[in-house]
Amino acid sequence: MTDPQPIPPPKPLLSAAGRAIGDYGMIQDGDRILLGLSGGKDSLSLLHLLLNLRAKAPVRFELACCTVDPQSPEYDPSPLKAYVAALGLPYFYESQPILASAEEHMKGDSFCAYCSRMRRGILYRVARENGYGVLALAQHLDDFAETFMMSAFFGGKLRTMGANYVNDAGDVRVIRPLVYARERQMRDFAERAPLPVIFENCPACFSMPMQRYQIKQMLADQEKQHPALFASLLTAMRPLMGEHKKGSM
Repeated sequence: MTDPQPIPPPKPLLSAAGRAIGDYGMIQDGDRILLGLSGGKDSLSLLHLLLNLRAKAPVRFELACCTVDPQSPEYDPSPLKAYVAALGLPYFYESQPILASAEEHMKGDSFCAYCSRMRRGILYRVARENGYGVLALAQHLDDFAETFMMSAFFGGKLRTMGANYVNDAGDVRVIRPLVYARERQMRDFAERAPLPVIFENCPACFSMPMQRYQIKQMLADQEKQHPALFASLLTAMRPLMGEHKKGSM
């Protein structure tokens, strides 16, 4: 992980991200973007996508990264410090005892939901304290579809994540440029580049009911029979993902 350089993403992946950014007006001239960088294949792929776009896009934007370390013995994102520094980007590394906090304060919630909420709050704080008005997250189309199906099956609601929206406090805009990209595209990019993926194996996640994994498998089985499944799901989810905008990056 010495002297890394921005890696050009495959054209289909770059095209998918570019279309999503344009359709939803995710990036505007002068934006200061903070990327939530876990070190997984998705966030590392998005890092190099944004670096590529920053170098070639007609609009100018600033980019920084933030990693939240929940102090889990199964997850050590500290190698990202040297990696991001070598790319020349501002970097914020937040190490907080989220695992210990969950054991003490979690009530009637899954650990994964609690951890996600805590991490998001930390990212919002870092963004606002350092003047970054946009938070980029690396969820992809598979994540959107799984969230949609889980909400319908287990929550009785038609909901999914937003592609471009302002947080409840009204001070940070959240964007998800990978909304049109498939998980396998990031997996292939990470393997071929190769990207320095930091693997996370949280025992708390594996001890919980694997509803998301079951939904993932169900969708994979259905896609074998119906190749256009995710295109149809994307059409169904569009009204739930936020206002669809044209004409801006």
